Amino acid sequence: MVSIQHRFLNHRINPETEILLLGTFNPDTPANDAEFFYGRKRNFLWRLLPSAFGETDLKDASTTDKSAFLRKHKIDFIDLIEEVVVEPGQEANYSDGYIDSKVIRWTNVIAAIDHLPKLKKVCFTRKTFSDIPNMRKQIDIIQAYCSTKGIPFFTLMTPARIYSMDKQSEWTIILLKETK
Repeated sequence: MVSIQHRFLNHRINPETEILLLGTFNPDTPANDAEFFYGRKRNFLWRLLPSAFGETDLKDASTTDKSAFLRKHKIDFIDLIEEVVVEPGQEANYSDGYIDSKVIRWTNVIAAIDHLPKLKKVCFTRKTFSDIPNMRKQIDIIQAYCSTKGIPFFTLMTPARIYSMDKQSEWTIILLKETK
């Protein structure tokens, strides 16, 4: 078995964050070309996110430019999983359905939320749960906690695989929706 940690495990969430985007896992493996959260070639978050705010596509932008955008709009990221253990040869298997049963350490998302006094919403970057029962349990706990704190919790169409106008519309509506 091979232990794989989250690529951005040392990422510290900006305490000014108002929108927290919650993902699943970004493995620290040589096959992973992501230089920053949601940075893989087949992920369109960096097109969806700026477009929602009427700004230029950042898909091919530098990490510095992406970080500046995040600070400007008070957005940050956290993922559910800190570490998985997989079979040799499966280190580059990014499928949530596969990873779901391989988690050995979950991120304490609730503790992170508690350190964000300006948080206005949490958005999970996935809408379906049929193949991820363990992640679903974690999401249910986080969503219930947000509810007790009066923090709106949303699910969004995954930014992975394709970009579409329907996806863009949903992201724009949810990200710009007034809360609190």
